[in-house]
Amino acid sequence: MSIPDLVIREIRARPVVAPLPRPIRTASGNVPDAPLLLIDVLTEGGVTGRAYAFAYTPLTLRSLAQFVRDIAPELVGKSVSPRARMRQLEKRLKLVGWQGFAGMVVGTLDMALWDALARMMDAPLAVLLGGEVRPLPAYDSFGTLDPRTDLPWLETSVASGFKAIKIKLGAGDVESDVAIVATVRRTIGDGVRLMLDFNQSQSTSSAVERIRRLQDFDLTWVEEPVAAEDLVGHRAVRERVRPVPIQTGENWWFPHGMANAIAAGASDLAMVDIMKIGGVTGWMSAMAQAEAAALPLSNHTFVEPSAHVMAISPTASWFEYLDIAGAVLTERLLPVDGMVSARGPGLGLDWDETAVARYVFS
Repeated sequence: MSIPDLVIREIRARPVVAPLPRPIRTASGNVPDAPLLLIDVLTEGGVTGRAYAFAYTPLTLRSLAQFVRDIAPELVGKSVSPRARMRQLEKRLKLVGWQGFAGMVVGTLDMALWDALARMMDAPLAVLLGGEVRPLPAYDSFGTLDPRTDLPWLETSVASGFKAIKIKLGAGDVESDVAIVATVRRTIGDGVRLMLDFNQSQSTSSAVERIRRLQDFDLTWVEEPVAAEDLVGHRAVRERVRPVPIQTGENWWFPHGMANAIAAGASDLAMVDIMKIGGVTGWMSAMAQAEAAALPLSNHTFVEPSAHVMAISPTASWFEYLDIAGAVLTERLLPVDGMVSARGPGLGLDWDETAVARYVFS
């Protein structure tokens, strides 16, 4: 097959609600199952690129699917060139803006286009991008925990080889958070890293109070203590809780959102969501910004594509392991001794069509 054969013939979008290995409970809302939009980009040469969007709530699935169907005719007949298609969509949607549905669809389509290119070469995406597949140190990502029932999950994670754990806080009062973190630290031991995530649930003052009460538990970072768009608030928290590192970034939309946060001094670290940052194309800009600003870079969910782009990122740090799509894949991407390695060809995504039919959202 030659490059000219990679012309978009059809784009399909299928909404599913897939079961999660564990429910994701947060201070800002719960995700009992994973609402996903599966996108297939079929080419004239017979190669199909695949990717999925994480919709957060089933309420968005029909609208996201329809958005893809509406934009597809403008892409059919065009080459599978991710950067060219990104420029095309940016021009088409500039007046609408990048956040929300448009950004989710654009980022996911970009991933599918890159997947098609790598599949044509029969290579993992990391290799196509000039890198190599390598094991990445991962942390097991949990929601809010009930110490009465959920501690065996933590014990299982540590026993399986994870050297880091993240839990979510902020749903209760300060004393409740302190008690939970104390219990978690005792459960995982002193040799395992511990990250905390407030999921945007606090004001600046309450975030500072809680982090100061929790700082003696040897924290690797505290994530999104205040509203994601509150860059001034994040900087204020950073300055008042040093040396505890503040982590944010999963809600940065496209590379310009990351640039604004870096300019504001909003974070000690960078956690990038590959869908919201603009797919693989957006990630490459993000990883360059992280390198220039000397920010350790982590991913947000999307374990299959993130394993490729994290592998080529100069400042790659901890890998978030949170499996949201495994139930609809022919093979889950599983950690080995607390490490995650990308698989190919492409992004390593193949739909289990029996499972897709079972979990289809209608």
